[in-house]
Amino acid sequence: MPFARLLVQGCYVLDDSPRYRRVKRFFYDLLENPHAPVRPYFDLGMILLVLASVFFLIYDVKNDLGLFGDVFERVAVGIFLLEYLLRLWLYSDSHRILIDHYERAEFIGAPFRLWPALREAAVKKWDYMITPLAVIDLLAIVPSYRPLRFLRIFLLFRLFKLFRYSRGIDRFGQVLSEKRFEFLILFFFLVFVVFTAASAIYFFEARAEGGDIDSFFDGIYWALVTISTVGYGDITPHTPEGRLVTLVLILCGIAVIAFATSIIVTAFSEKMPEVRRSRIFAELEKRGNHTIICGFGRVGQVVAGQLQRDRERFVVIDPDEGSIALARQKGYLAVEGNAESRELLENLGIAGRARRILCLAGDDVVNMYITLTARHLNPGIEILSRANREETVDKLLKAGANHTIMPFKALALVAGEYAGQPVAFEAIHGMLSGEKGLGMEAIPICRSSPLDGRTVGDIDFGGRRLMLFGVISGREPEDAARHASYDLATRRFLFNPGPDFVLRAGDFLVVFGPQLSIVHFRDQLERRKL
Repeated sequence: MPFARLLVQGCYVLDDSPRYRRVKRFFYDLLENPHAPVRPYFDLGMILLVLASVFFLIYDVKNDLGLFGDVFERVAVGIFLLEYLLRLWLYSDSHRILIDHYERAEFIGAPFRLWPALREAAVKKWDYMITPLAVIDLLAIVPSYRPLRFLRIFLLFRLFKLFRYSRGIDRFGQVLSEKRFEFLILFFFLVFVVFTAASAIYFFEARAEGGDIDSFFDGIYWALVTISTVGYGDITPHTPEGRLVTLVLILCGIAVIAFATSIIVTAFSEKMPEVRRSRIFAELEKRGNHTIICGFGRVGQVVAGQLQRDRERFVVIDPDEGSIALARQKGYLAVEGNAESRELLENLGIAGRARRILCLAGDDVVNMYITLTARHLNPGIEILSRANREETVDKLLKAGANHTIMPFKALALVAGEYAGQPVAFEAIHGMLSGEKGLGMEAIPICRSSPLDGRTVGDIDFGGRRLMLFGVISGREPEDAARHASYDLATRRFLFNPGPDFVLRAGDFLVVFGPQLSIVHFRDQLERRKL
């Protein structure tokens, strides 16, 4: 079959085409990928278009929009139709289905049959077309081509398209769908009560003198109005039996409303932690360059407080509900869960958006596992891990930690310094603890930084009310003998280098001074205004 062979060759051309893959990837990010940067702008534009089209539909009831209304409607319908066709295209790869059928036939030596492959591809597309949102898209488009004006009411289905573009509305629909069994039971109970009450009121009131019930439909109408507690008053019972039915129906209406309210409240209460998580994930996705704090114990609380004073973005993870409640009380972004979870770390941006991760749990085994997971997910991320025992330090470093801290050892060293020099220690501690708005920070010099290649003397630290405490560098200075240096794990700390010391990319300036001056200096450096 020449046509079948030609069609298969075209499918192979599409499958091997980088341009085709790029175009499809672009529209996938635009329409389907919730993490794509362009997706929020597209959703916002579609929301405005949907609302504008519905507004003009309502306005056109008593006002003639003329040519503008016709042009706007045609443009809106064109956009909606294009979106529908693009989503239908993205739903499945029809060319891959044909290729798979062809290759299976070649493998077993059977003749290739085109129609079964086309039928499977069509079934895949049909599966999308019968999904609720696809049906809504179609109902929102088709009536605009009808000459009958009353069919334009179906254009109100465009409002349901908002479920695609708004995460809040979509989440609301998901919450209600998870309780569909309870709502189904409530619906059947409501139908039973309405039908029973309508039959009873029709039986008692239809032949009553001066009665308002003339048909069974009047009974249905009265029952729905009464059970909803609206009570228009256009139909009222005149017999004692009818009034008794009304009293029973009012009580049933209150019960139905209470039951429906309890279902909705329970559903949202169960979904609230997930909603809060999604909000945090979305916020971190927008900003990025944040720190992940794993563990909100005594050490984690101190670190979080310091990061907040430094105006750095961070998120707290802890499995304890009380610790998370405390973090939220302090105004921190906090997620309840185990930091060892690969999925949770990925949602928090460990793969690229996060700047560093701090493993501050009280258990060395937990910190070890978090370190291994984080290093596996992002080989380049900075990891600082807490070690409670001396023998754990080497294990954490081998697991992938860049730095380790031992709180108890640090406390012992501090106590020793305090015992030896109490006055000097209190002065330094008061400055570094931020009690007077002072602080110390290591500011990195990036490759494109304006300080790369400049000397220390070129920077006016005094004019910025800062003092250079030292430079952390990974290289050996040419005049090492002139500088007091101390070996670190992978770098060297040069204490207060001279004005002729040349700064290079990868170095860190350790500056001391008021927090406002440090923040201003760091911002100027990031904006390349030095």
